[in-house]
Amino acid sequence: MRHFAVSAIGRDQPGIVAGVTRSLLDHAINVEDSQMTILRGHFTMMLVVSGDDGLEAAALRASVEGAATELGLEAVSVSELDDAEPEPPVVPSHMVTVYGVDHPGIVHAFTGALAGCDVNITDLNTRLVGDPGEEDLYAMMLEVALPEGLSAAALESLLEATRREQGVDVSIRELEADAL
Repeated sequence: MRHFAVSAIGRDQPGIVAGVTRSLLDHAINVEDSQMTILRGHFTMMLVVSGDDGLEAAALRASVEGAATELGLEAVSVSELDDAEPEPPVVPSHMVTVYGVDHPGIVHAFTGALAGCDVNITDLNTRLVGDPGEEDLYAMMLEVALPEGLSAAALESLLEATRREQGVDVSIRELEADAL
């Protein structure tokens, strides 16, 4: 089984998912994992897909690029993944929320601080919020998996210098376990 990463972005409109997945289905491709959302008026999708060992990567790429052209998408990428075998999932344990006046460097500062604590980020979302004519406020929500032995209180202390440096508010809360 071969695995590919497929990504696409374009001005939001109905039919993007249907068009891109149609081009995948034409090659008997299975969508295994995906994340899709609208960012600043642009629909974005990231997929990990699988197909038979005999699949021609160039034909798949041409098919996805053709769908992108028909849909007027601005960017598309198809790359083969060397090793996409499922591993035990990293289970997020906490939510870190960062909120303050928007400025460059917030994402880098906090992701760097978390990496320095060996904290694994499992999901990250950001949004600019605010009323027209006023300063934009930046909201960042990170689902994280704390390493063995690091408590939320200890992480909060470790992030304090970054919080002060960036001039933002930070909160950390434990996530409730999902039962499916």
